Amino acid sequence: MLNLPNLLTMLRFGCIPVYGIVFFSDSPYNMLYALLVLALAGLTDVIDGYLARTFDWVTELGSMLDPLADKLMMLAVILSLVIDGRVSWWATGLMVLREVGMIVTSVFFVSQGKKTVPAMFWGKATTVLMYLALVALLLRWPHAEWLLWGVLVVAFGTSCVYLQRFRALNVK
Repeated sequence: MLNLPNLLTMLRFGCIPVYGIVFFSDSPYNMLYALLVLALAGLTDVIDGYLARTFDWVTELGSMLDPLADKLMMLAVILSLVIDGRVSWWATGLMVLREVGMIVTSVFFVSQGKKTVPAMFWGKATTVLMYLALVALLLRWPHAEWLLWGVLVVAFGTSCVYLQRFRALNVK
């Protein structure tokens, strides 16, 4: 079902290639444009979640696509940063492992007819922290990669919480 929150999620999917194009462009303002695209993606995430919950427009499609859009955007940003030399391969590898693992696990369990776990506080908090770490890296703030490492610890902890909730939701 396509409603406004789901359309905003689709817009976030569209931000992914736009981000890549502006990040790697030769423009002297490419980092500013990349930040603006990242901010647009983050803003649409907040707005679509607010609308879905406030007006009870939560759909199963949106519950699957929203986190997928978040994860793909995060992957695009982190891969651009590692290619640009701003992030270590170790941090990138762990982030990619977590994000791809969450995507594959979700797709597998949904295809098996299992119930999905709706977004929780820690998941949203992790997303916000990840966006902050990525902005810090884009702006080349001192110790930005340490911030990313801290967020990765929180992200793996959040994944464990989601797996526990998923298991509890689907135990018969």
